[in-house]
Amino acid sequence: MSAPVCLVVSCAGAVDPAAPVALCEWHAAVSAEWTTAHDGVTDLLPTPCRLCASRLGVRWPTGWLCAVCEWPHGDAVDDELPPPRVDVVYYLRFEDRIKIGTTARPRQRLAAIWHDELLAFEPGDRLVERRRHELFADERFGRTEWFRRSTALDAHLDRLAAGVDDPWARYARWVSEAIARRG
Repeated sequence: MSAPVCLVVSCAGAVDPAAPVALCEWHAAVSAEWTTAHDGVTDLLPTPCRLCASRLGVRWPTGWLCAVCEWPHGDAVDDELPPPRVDVVYYLRFEDRIKIGTTARPRQRLAAIWHDELLAFEPGDRLVERRRHELFADERFGRTEWFRRSTALDAHLDRLAAGVDDPWARYARWVSEAIARRG
């Protein structure tokens, strides 16, 4: 009996007898490279992520992961679990003043505060809020959480807003990441 040869037309390369498919070493390598060329590639998910609604995913041999929150595409989200606590420091503008506050429930909190614009969120609790109040103490109105606009405060806000079109989208990502971490 002769040694097996590659099944590719016009290739007479030798095939390893233990190979699951009759391909020579070179054609097996080309096949493997072609097969894995799509692994780890960011592309559109077949449907939006159930957790964060992102349309971007990363394709792996085991399935898709959301490119934003890394939730496995198609996995159900356990709605019986309470939402995770994600503390944020928020920056609101009202006329020419900026409010720096913190909350774990930003939609409810911001709905209760008169403001013109949400400028930014940053992850953090009362400790981070206190640091920001100390950092911009020269611009503070008395003992309130309201501050005058300044070069330093504007620069800080620019850093927080860099690459962020919508602060709410960033907050949604943080929440989805917290859910994904707990599984």
